[in-house]
Amino acid sequence: MLFDMDGTLLDSEKVWDVALDDLAQRLGGRLSTQARVAMIGSNLARSVGLVHTDLGVAADPGDSSAYLLDRAEGLFRTSLVWKPGALELLMHCRAAGIATALVTSTVRRLTDIALDTMGRELFTVSVCGDETAHAKPAPDPYLRATVLLGVPAGNCVAVEDSPTGIASAEAAGCAVIAVPSETTVDPEPGTWVRDSLVGLTVEDLTGFVASRASRR
Repeated sequence: MLFDMDGTLLDSEKVWDVALDDLAQRLGGRLSTQARVAMIGSNLARSVGLVHTDLGVAADPGDSSAYLLDRAEGLFRTSLVWKPGALELLMHCRAAGIATALVTSTVRRLTDIALDTMGRELFTVSVCGDETAHAKPAPDPYLRATVLLGVPAGNCVAVEDSPTGIASAEAAGCAVIAVPSETTVDPEPGTWVRDSLVGLTVEDLTGFVASRASRR
């Protein structure tokens, strides 16, 4: 099992809303809704670039990135909450002996804070947004996770909430469960779209993988 973090396991997109809005104000502007939606699932560099483009400013990307990370770090330490059904699903996977990976566009510095909040024991491995050559929507993060787990991508289920993350998991060859959070999704045929993770069981997951394999 491969899990995205922001908007999928944690209701942290709202945390990023605060940090990004504060960055925009610091740069003398206000972030548009369209730009914010475009950032969902993106890594730090792309998000900062979108902020600068949206505001029409020629600011230093390094300075903006440092501010955004510092602001987000404080919020990650105090304001992270689970998405409905997420903790229960992770606990079911752990009880069943299913290997799990956290595959996030968030940098390691912040992901480690989130792992301390969620419980590191819930994940076999983790892959962060600053640890692969190409970020989501490229397949690199999910491919890296499957290598670390030692499981073929075709035998893995990825849980994602954004078009960027879904595209990454699909490109890697994973089965995908889409749980839209802050934006709508247009997944490939065969993707399982759910309103939430509430009630999702290990039996559901194994059945999903089996049905997907039978259609190949």
